[in-house]
Amino acid sequence: MRAFTNRAIRTSALVGVVAATGLLLTACGADDAAPSASATASPSATAAAPGSAASQAPAPASFNDADVMFAQMMIPHHEQALEMAELARGRAEDAGVKKLVAAIERAQDPEIRRMRAWLKGWGRPESAGHAGGHGSGHGMAGMMSEQDMKDLAGARGEEFDRAFAELMIAHHEGAVTMAEAERRNGLDPAARKLADDVVRTQSAEIAELRKILDRL
Repeated sequence: MRAFTNRAIRTSALVGVVAATGLLLTACGADDAAPSASATASPSATAAAPGSAASQAPAPASFNDADVMFAQMMIPHHEQALEMAELARGRAEDAGVKKLVAAIERAQDPEIRRMRAWLKGWGRPESAGHAGGHGSGHGMAGMMSEQDMKDLAGARGEEFDRAFAELMIAHHEGAVTMAEAERRNGLDPAARKLADDVVRTQSAEIAELRKILDRL
């Protein structure tokens, strides 16, 4: 009886050892199968460390100084063109002049709003202080002087049509010059697209204005 009891005790102890060993092996297997800390880290945790080459790479710029200058100068330039177009009401006589006036108003007022929105989004002022007011003619090609505007306002009929065509040709040529500079030097895609539009539309209007002068 005592021998049986001793064997039972030894057997029970052996079973306990085997069970404990099995639990230990299971735990080790689970640890080996678990993903490493680096594999489960969040994207932010695995991002380039501060000071590394990747973290110092500059973000691509969406605009540059040429874009800012283009908008700052073209806004008052367009504003003066709209003032000239406003003077045509009640003064212009030629149908071609009236048609171009309508086209100028239709195109340039929305363009002014668009350029103002760009400058606001870029965190830049609407005016760089170089224009001296859009009637001064300083700093922007093709701008009319105050006297030019007064003379235009005092004209009527064919006299107005001729003066308007001559002045608007010079005004448009100045806008084309600024737009061509933006196409060469600008970075912002929308600003460069507007520059393309200015070159295309105002060059065509210059050709129309010259035809008007030929027949007056």
